[in-house]
Amino acid sequence: MQKSTNDKNQHMVNEKFILREVLMKKKLFSLLLASAMVVSMVCACGSDKSSELSQTVKDTKETEEKKLVSVTLNEVAHSIFYAPMYVAIEEGYFEDEGIDLTLVTGFGADKTMTAVISGEADIGFMGSEASIYTYNEGAKDYVVNFAQLTQRAGNFLVARDNEPDFKWEDLKGKDVIGGRKGGMPEMVFEYILRQNGIEPSEVNIDQSIDFGSTAAAFAGDQSKYNYTVEFEPSATALETEGKGYVVASLGTDSGYVPYTAFSAKKSYLDQNPEVIQGFVNALQKGMDYVQAHSPEEIAKVIAPQFDETDLETITKIVTRYYEQDTWKADLIFEEDSFDLLQDILEDAGELTERAPYKDLVTTEFAEKAIQ
Repeated sequence: MQKSTNDKNQHMVNEKFILREVLMKKKLFSLLLASAMVVSMVCACGSDKSSELSQTVKDTKETEEKKLVSVTLNEVAHSIFYAPMYVAIEEGYFEDEGIDLTLVTGFGADKTMTAVISGEADIGFMGSEASIYTYNEGAKDYVVNFAQLTQRAGNFLVARDNEPDFKWEDLKGKDVIGGRKGGMPEMVFEYILRQNGIEPSEVNIDQSIDFGSTAAAFAGDQSKYNYTVEFEPSATALETEGKGYVVASLGTDSGYVPYTAFSAKKSYLDQNPEVIQGFVNALQKGMDYVQAHSPEEIAKVIAPQFDETDLETITKIVTRYYEQDTWKADLIFEEDSFDLLQDILEDAGELTERAPYKDLVTTEFAEKAIQ
């Protein structure tokens, strides 16, 4: 009996021991499982942090790559005449080339040139005669033309009365609002007069009125003028208001003339060739767009640049420039065009010494832009 009791007690002890071992193993397993989970979470967290760090580095690199270079462009006037440039702005071509462009209107080549020479503007857009003047005056860091945008004059002769049979001889003895002495608008006007056998002295040309005020001076109730030479949109605005009539295109009657070009100081070109190349690439895209699209399509793109002009009028003006072959297919400023420009300056009595093409024009950037 005693033995049976002892066996029973021993069996109970063994069961408790086994149970304790099982419980200890389960506890150990739970600890191991928990540890594994913690390690896994730590690894996952580390992986996430590593991924986040990698993404941050990538984002920073992309931001640096997208960082734009600020460029200030001073244009001689804000006119639909320069449509390819505005296409490049509105279509984002400058941003595509890494340029943050600030556009400022100088209202006259003399003012635009002053902005470039002083460093207020990086690039100027004006008649190239201004670069010849500053070069001949002895400027050491002279301005170099690197892209030609227009190949015809962009202004029109507006008459007080409708003259469907207008002839240039009709200007003899008449009062005409011209342009600034020595500026392209005035010199091309005088060039056309001479081409038609008229001396500028035979016409009463007023050169005293500021560039932006000529249309208002002509339209005034007390105006004495018979004609005025106007850019767009002023020419069409005078027609729309019943104040005048476009009777001739200086662009058509003068023939191909290197009317406006982009330029910068020689030091800026030397120090920023990549910026200039990007700038010219963007312009060339604008030129390509104009060559490949209709006046209606061009007008819609550039409309935001001319808030005060309705789309119908913009389209009419673009069509007028489009049909007279105003814009070049490329931006290359050829030597014969530069020679013609100096011929016009000499005829106007504004040039005492011809300037060398090799110094004042570079075609490097324009040529690369079409490759």
